[in-house]
Amino acid sequence: MFEPGVMFWAERDDLAVIRTLSVRYGQLGIPGGMELAGAAAGWKRKVAEIGIQVVTVFAAYNGEDYADIPAVSRTVGFVPRATRGERLARTLAVSDFAAGLGVGSIACHVGFVPEDSSDADYVAVREMVRTVCDHAARHGQTFALETGQEAAHVLLNFIKDVDRGNLKINFDAANLILYGTGEPIAALEVLAPLVVSVHCKDGVWPAKGVKGALGVERALGTGDVGMARFVETLRKIGFPGPLNVEREAENQDERLRDLGEGIRLVRALTAA
Repeated sequence: MFEPGVMFWAERDDLAVIRTLSVRYGQLGIPGGMELAGAAAGWKRKVAEIGIQVVTVFAAYNGEDYADIPAVSRTVGFVPRATRGERLARTLAVSDFAAGLGVGSIACHVGFVPEDSSDADYVAVREMVRTVCDHAARHGQTFALETGQEAAHVLLNFIKDVDRGNLKINFDAANLILYGTGEPIAALEVLAPLVVSVHCKDGVWPAKGVKGALGVERALGTGDVGMARFVETLRKIGFPGPLNVEREAENQDERLRDLGEGIRLVRALTAA
């Protein structure tokens, strides 16, 4: 299983094209507007037809904006107060959908959780995460928080405070670079015991002196992550895989090309 997988999206990606990537594992992203009621059986058949075992179902939410750090703070995950109720309900529905697919892990970005554990937003997000964890546990699922929007020690402290055994981490090395929150290999070594899934993604650090700027995502192997060292560290900590290649780009042809090239790179590195 220490081999490449792919992060792909329902209602966005052509599954016939995803099949041509020739991977056995993947993570399925669920857009915020996708109808979930009664959809699991059809999607279980679809992923079987393309020969991919889904290891994680990712929840995204309507209204999220990743343009820059202020936009992320305002709109992403569980932190924005106005959307908490609907996003909690949506996450529970994604858990139910994943259970219908027979998938044992769900994940999402929860947003910029405050470092101060007495902050009202911190408390509210913590309670939401506890609710999701408890719901997921009834399906035998883990709930993975994606890295990047906080430093490793902040995420680790938050997870300890939530105090749920099925709360885990989806480790995205590039996100720590894009958000400027820490050197990814060092963060991986700190968070290793909680990592149940990974994204293989690349990027460069935010421009110096530009307040609120995000770094820029790059095709795998062309950014600052250092993929050979990343794969070597995953091997060292005993991560079993798969190593899911993710690429976000406005141009879909570029994105699919980069996914294919990224998979070839990961395949070469995991075979070494």
